[in-house]
Amino acid sequence: MTELYLGLMSGTSLDGIDGVLVEFNHAQLTVIAVASAPMPPALRQELLELNQAGHNELHRAALAGNALARAYAGVVDALLKQAGIFPAAVRAIGAHGQTVRHQPQAFDGTGYTLQLNNPALLAELCGIDVIADFRSRDVAAGGQGAPLVPAFHRAVFGRTGAEVAVLNIGGMANLTVLGGEDKENILGFDCGPGNVLLDAWCLQHQGEPFDRDGTWAASGQVNAELLCRMLAEPFFAQVPPKSTGRDLFNPPWLASALAQSAALSAADVQASLAELTAQSCADAVRTYAPASSKLLVCGGGAYNQHLMGRLQALLPTRKVSDTLLEGLAPLQVEAAAFAWLARQTVRREPGNLQKVTGARGARVLGATYPA
Repeated sequence: MTELYLGLMSGTSLDGIDGVLVEFNHAQLTVIAVASAPMPPALRQELLELNQAGHNELHRAALAGNALARAYAGVVDALLKQAGIFPAAVRAIGAHGQTVRHQPQAFDGTGYTLQLNNPALLAELCGIDVIADFRSRDVAAGGQGAPLVPAFHRAVFGRTGAEVAVLNIGGMANLTVLGGEDKENILGFDCGPGNVLLDAWCLQHQGEPFDRDGTWAASGQVNAELLCRMLAEPFFAQVPPKSTGRDLFNPPWLASALAQSAALSAADVQASLAELTAQSCADAVRTYAPASSKLLVCGGGAYNQHLMGRLQALLPTRKVSDTLLEGLAPLQVEAAAFAWLARQTVRREPGNLQKVTGARGARVLGATYPA
């Protein structure tokens, strides 16, 4: 029996909302429809500001959650129209929400993770059950709450006898290592910044939301001193399980690194930031992925030709390609992952991996908001 699920993702980059309609035939996944929408500029700015403490933030966060739910509903409507189906045909929507704070195990030993959303409003607008708040249960069980996509990577990209590493370069970068014969031999963790610093610097100095194809970064020269200082961040030396976000890698973090350097051109800073992403990701692959494994890249970074070229140069013995090679376009992977996670919740099956997040065990993730 086939089932239809919707997955929605608005990532750390805050550039837009990606949505997919997925058909599951037992464990087999097929993408039926794809839609996306740019993040409304005012909402993007408010979400960025809510990553830091500010005036009246509870009120502002609630309204931002409402606005995000309405933007999500627009993507859901586009997917339904594209597929020519009614809401009743869809079993559930998996809606990640927008992470504005991620502090697992901090302060009181449990910590918290906060994804802004209003899933009740989304269910009201769409007439479809909504599954949301996937990370909190893992954090409650002593885990990092992230990354959650490795279980999905195993389900979709895992092959018996094949060693595969999946690198997601979104706002942050995370790596999944799938080990051949033993499907339980899996590792996943956040590597560090993906596009988040690159996008912020590009917007500040070029007025563009991202560096298309990495052309601007390729025009600059990497500053070795700045790169070395950034790579000295203790997060990079931590062993998994580990996760990160804008709480650490943000414009003030970059400003602190730049304050200790001589004046650099904006293009040279961009080149250095691209190299930070490439080297931190390549270091993670070399350290944790078998030398024989191929590397599949997804997320917006897969379309950055300069970044992909640097990864291949830093990993010369491995084949570096994007996930389209395995039948799933790079910008569809995370949205499809949350459709898969929603299905796991509906089926009362775990969505996390203890070896990845460090939780005390497998847990059913997410909260359900009925239509």
